[in-house]
Order: sequence, then structure tokens, then C-alpha cells
Amino acid sequence: MILLSTVMHFYTQVTIDVASPEAGVIQKFLAKEGETVEPGTKIAVISKSGEGATHVAPSESAGEKAASPPPPAEKVEEKQKPKAEAAPAAEKPKAPSPPPPPPPKRSATEPQLPPKDRERRIPMTRLRKRVAARLKDSQNTFALLTTFNEVDMTNLMKLRSDYKDAFVEKHGVKLGLMSGFVKAAVSGLQNQPIINAVIDGDDIIYRDYVDISIAVGTPKGLVVPVIRNAENMNFADIEKEINTLAKKANDGSISIDEMAGGTFTISNGGVYGSLLSTPIINPPQSAILGMHSIVSRPMVVGGNVVPRPMMYIALTYDHRLIDGREAVFFLRRIKDVVEDPRRLLLDI
Repeated sequence: MILLSTVMHFYTQVTIDVASPEAGVIQKFLAKEGETVEPGTKIAVISKSGEGATHVAPSESAGEKAASPPPPAEKVEEKQKPKAEAAPAAEKPKAPSPPPPPPPKRSATEPQLPPKDRERRIPMTRLRKRVAARLKDSQNTFALLTTFNEVDMTNLMKLRSDYKDAFVEKHGVKLGLMSGFVKAAVSGLQNQPIINAVIDGDDIIYRDYVDISIAVGTPKGLVVPVIRNAENMNFADIEKEINTLAKKANDGSISIDEMAGGTFTISNGGVYGSLLSTPIINPPQSAILGMHSIVSRPMVVGGNVVPRPMMYIALTYDHRLIDGREAVFFLRRIKDVVEDPRRLLLDI
């Protein structure tokens, strides 16, 4: 069976296989590469051995018209024959010709800039177009506001260093910093449930579960797989799920269902060296946490200036729903838990 590839839309896009209804050879494509098609649209024509052509994914679409047989040659010839000339009528004075119409305006999709030397024009991928549209919709819809804080990473890094070997031996996965931030985010969302909520018309929907989206940069673009029911996971469960989803995202095997939903997003720009940023909310969520690079900076501890591994963290939130008080308390909870992970054990 021949498999044809097309693109489906969600928050991010993935490539999925479209199965041909019968075995055969592709005769021609009815949809161009990169073109947006609706489900059920004919995208190709296949021919079977000794039989006529068969269309893939039939629907009432433009492809159906393209595949219709040409009119008989006799009818074409009849149409091309000139009609008998009518008897000449009395000549009338010609009216002045109207002015030429103004040149049509360029559409948004047409190139606006003339070509120049040492420049290359490459069409945007469907994924990049979708991400751009979603992020612009976020800016146009939400009342975006960002608050910042800084975290001393000393204790979380020491926890990882002290138990990394035992953790790998027991759980078969490395202990990273992301699981600590996921656990801290769960604690913060439970303490400030409005940040885990969303506006729906004139209502507010509160979620009694925590599905955390983790932004992952891939060679094809940004995808955001979801860790579901993170409130029920321990450090090992979170690390295993992150590794599984990240691997699928990078090799292109992640599914739409694995990226759907999510109540809160964590984006770690620190892996690329970002010192500070203002992340954009992932619709229809209401907030996003931005992590950044760890930098050794002089800090005052116990009256003494000592070097500490510090990270700036940022929370961008929808100010229509979340007040500054809740946002600051949430970010403060992230700081407290990361700086002293024992709080999770004692639930304080």
C-alpha cells in the first residue's frame, strides 16, 4: 500500500501518513507541496495495473474538477469554429475608451520586496506559519504582563549532584533540573488555582488537574508536548515522561494528542543561553513560566558576599484573569520550592 503524506493543523503541526485505499502507482498529485487541504480532499491519483486511475481521499473539491475527463474533441472543435458573421449594421460613432483600471493591489501573500543580490527567498513551513499565527493571536487577545524574580539554584543543583548516580541506578533516567521546576510549578498552581484557570466567554473554568506543557525546540520548529496529571507524578515519573516526549518531538513521531491541551507551560530558554526574556502565553492557557541560564553572581548571604548560581525566572500572565498579587505569589512559590526542595516533602 502506498502512503501519502499531508499536514494536519492543531496548536502545532505534525506530518501524518495518509493511506491509499488500494495498491498502485502514483500517476499525479492534485495538491501541491505545502498546500493546505481539507480532510477528504483528493490529493493524488493512483493507477492500478491494467485498470483505470483511482483517486485518493475523494471529496467535493477542486481536485475533483481537475480530475474530470476533457470534453470530446468534436465539441472542442465546434466551440472553436467562428460563428457566421452577422449582417453589417449601421456604423455608430465609437465612444471614448475608459481609462485603464488601476493596478491590482498586492495580497498579503505576494512578495512585497524586489529581489536583490545575495538574498534568498524561501517559503515558510506550515509549522512556522501556524506558530506565528498562534503567537500573534495571543498578543492580540490577552492582556499580557510579565513579572520577574531570581532563584538561587545552589540546593537544587546539590540535590542533583548528591543523588544523580543512585537516581539513575534505580529509575534508569538522569535527574535533571526540569523535574524540580515542574514539581515547583505544580505546587504553585495548587496554591494559586487562578493561574491554572482559563477564561471561556463570560465564565472562568477552574481545573482540578495540572497538565504542564513543555516547550521543545526541534529542527522543524517549536512543539509543546504535554505532561498530563503532573500533580500525581514524582521526580522519576516526570523525568521519564520528559525524555520520552522530547525524543518523539525530535524524531517527528509525536502525535497531535500528545500536544493537545495543557493548562500551563514551562519554557526553558536557558538551554540556549538566554539570560532574560518575556515569554508569550500558549493559547488558550493563561500563563507561562520562563526559565533562563544559570549564571554565577555575587550575592549577599548571611551578611557576606559569596558567589551563587542564580537564574532569572519570568511569569507572563493574562492580566484580564490574573492579578499581580497572584502572579507574584506564584513566582515566589517557585522560588521557595526550588531554593529549598524539602518544602515539597513537608508540604510547607
